[in-house]
Amino acid sequence: MDAKDVAQFLKSNPQFFDQNPQLLESIYVPHPHGGRAIPLTERQIISLREKLRALETKLGEFVRFGEDNDAIGEKVHRLSLALVGAKDAAAATQALQFHLREDFSVPHVALRLWAAGDEVPAELRDQAERMGAPLCGPAAGNPFLPWFQEAGEHIRSVALVPLGQTRSIGLLALGSEDPQRFFAEMGTLYLRRIGELAAGALAARS
Repeated sequence: MDAKDVAQFLKSNPQFFDQNPQLLESIYVPHPHGGRAIPLTERQIISLREKLRALETKLGEFVRFGEDNDAIGEKVHRLSLALVGAKDAAAATQALQFHLREDFSVPHVALRLWAAGDEVPAELRDQAERMGAPLCGPAAGNPFLPWFQEAGEHIRSVALVPLGQTRSIGLLALGSEDPQRFFAEMGTLYLRRIGELAAGALAARS
């Protein structure tokens, strides 16, 4: 009988150690963090403790993610209230830019609205209308980078947020000097919501 046969036997007979409890006390295995031998029961306790620590770490990550999402949700709520309370398109635009800078710590914000007569080359407007969802990534080579004017040379990552779901009324561009602030694989749920809120507020006041 080899090790494979023993393993198969124990798997097929889970009651074996219940019927032979004295064997658990006499079996010694190597310590996972050292060379000395320890009883099998102690090895099981060590394994359970390690699994518990891993679960506690994972739980801590979930709690932090939840707290981060709650904080972002609160910021989006404040932005919503500001947009709802805006008297006209100019006030809505000012509220949007203020909250993005102060609440979301986005240092550079550029906004273009088609109905406002903002000068946007046809190819950029077509590209914006084809997005359908926020896009994030490095600033280098981004055709919308000139929208940030002289600040563009310092920007390293960009988020592009189309305004509108079925029909785009414009584009919101966010820039940061941090190359990791807006990266291609990041989640864009809140960016999408900000775009929808901004589109609703600006369209209603244009």
